[in-house]
Amino acid sequence: MDKDISKLLKDWSYDPANISARWLEAEDGRRLVQLRLDLGLFQMEITGRPDGTKPRNCASLLDYYSIALEAAKDDDPPLVLDFDACAELQQEAMQFYYRYLSFYALHCLDGVIDDTAHNLSIIDLVSEYAEDDDMAWQFLQFFPYVRMMNARAQAEKAVEAKRFEEAVTVLEYALEDIRSFWNDHGDFEMGVESHEVELLTGLLRQVMDKKPKSKSDRLREELETAISQENYEKAAALRDQLNRLQASVKHPSR
Repeated sequence: MDKDISKLLKDWSYDPANISARWLEAEDGRRLVQLRLDLGLFQMEITGRPDGTKPRNCASLLDYYSIALEAAKDDDPPLVLDFDACAELQQEAMQFYYRYLSFYALHCLDGVIDDTAHNLSIIDLVSEYAEDDDMAWQFLQFFPYVRMMNARAQAEKAVEAKRFEEAVTVLEYALEDIRSFWNDHGDFEMGVESHEVELLTGLLRQVMDKKPKSKSDRLREELETAISQENYEKAAALRDQLNRLQASVKHPSR
């Protein structure tokens, strides 16, 4: 059996400027995903763990450690995630990272949403139970990126279904989470200027441009114009209309 993958790599050149991924059908008919890297390729299952294993008879290490920590929550001293446990979880998170990059390149948005949610749960678990803060930070530092990818996929899926309000809400909550993260960790500037904030803010603008304007949107635009023109009488009237409209939405007549 020829184990040399040179021909595969020659037929699929590596592009450092883009994520190169493709679907593959295995001999038994199941669907797989491949990711091209500079020194080779990864082949991954599309459900469960990307490597297809069930560590300690669980669907994932996240499941295993979540169950173990819940079972030991009343122990004294409490169970914590030591170096070895965190190393295992970090390796699992990397597998899911490579797969959700592949899914995003292939526009499999549900896959991106599920895999980023998995990694966000790993971050939450480690941040709560890691043996020390330095260990926890090895995971926490990736929160803005994973949160951004999760929101990006959710928003793009909502836009495709023309659920523009849902997309706006998803993006606004994600921006709030990322800014709060950096504020909590003492870096206000990153909460304003980070790549994740920049990307989500740009996506939010695109969604707002595509979203059909509601009556309240049009009133807000007229109100801003009236204020900029110092037409305060008109601005007051528009503000009253907007307040009545918002009140009718919150408390519709029965």
